[in-house]
Amino acid sequence: MLFTTLISVAQLQTLRHNGVPHRVFDCSFDLMRPEQGPAQYAQAHISGASYAHLEQHLSAHSGHGLANAASGGRHPLPSREAFAQWLGSIGLRPDEQVVVYDRQGNNFCGRLWWMLRWVGHAQVAVLDGGLQAWQAIGGTVEGGDEPAPAPTTFPLRDALVALRSADTVLAHVGSPHQHLVDARSQARFRGETEPIDPVAGHIPGALNRAFTSNFGPDGLFKPAAVLRAEFEALLGSRAPHEVVHHCGSGVSAIPNVLAMEIAGLHGSALFAGSWSEWCRRPDAPVAQG
Repeated sequence: MLFTTLISVAQLQTLRHNGVPHRVFDCSFDLMRPEQGPAQYAQAHISGASYAHLEQHLSAHSGHGLANAASGGRHPLPSREAFAQWLGSIGLRPDEQVVVYDRQGNNFCGRLWWMLRWVGHAQVAVLDGGLQAWQAIGGTVEGGDEPAPAPTTFPLRDALVALRSADTVLAHVGSPHQHLVDARSQARFRGETEPIDPVAGHIPGALNRAFTSNFGPDGLFKPAAVLRAEFEALLGSRAPHEVVHHCGSGVSAIPNVLAMEIAGLHGSALFAGSWSEWCRRPDAPVAQG
């Protein structure tokens, strides 16, 4: 059985017990203190898990092909080719089931889920409830580093997700065939506060659904039927494939992308540059309220 959206901690235990080829990635991170993610991993992670650093591995930067970045913003996507090269360097094989998690309420691990689908790897799932859920059932954890598998050549396949550029989003502002969903908090969306970017507000016409709306009090994703009802209430008759998700820098929007997939509302896109790219463009309109 392939897991392509969520995997429960019980299912991960079964997968391990049955010897199914798989890799687990810890994506724990702290936007304000980037050094905390690696430190948290070193302190405790699911046994055998590798670490994926948001800024070093899952974003383009000055030493990682920034000139060829696939998006703008504070966390620009590396090119598909550069990302596939990194996957090969850490020994990921195309036949492996991938499981991703963090300890920040699924805020960061979705980035790796989306990026793997972006390079054509279908069998990737988010561990529902993250590290906390794993520890709650007595799952084994370890500290320190893990031995790296031998490098491979990771094949680049057709993308399984849709990416939208700032130019495309701008060209379709106000179009009846583009429906923007902003995953930031209501206060940031309305422009009442902006702790990170230089301009407060949102893209005109965008709808607001904070990414935290996808989770129940237990930290797990809400049931598919509940998510579907909530998104249908938000979107009305808007077609899922016309929806474009964004947030501050293209990271916390992904729980909304994933939630729509769980709900059976397939095909929504990601504007990876998000508000951090948009608000720095002099030709991009800004709305508040």
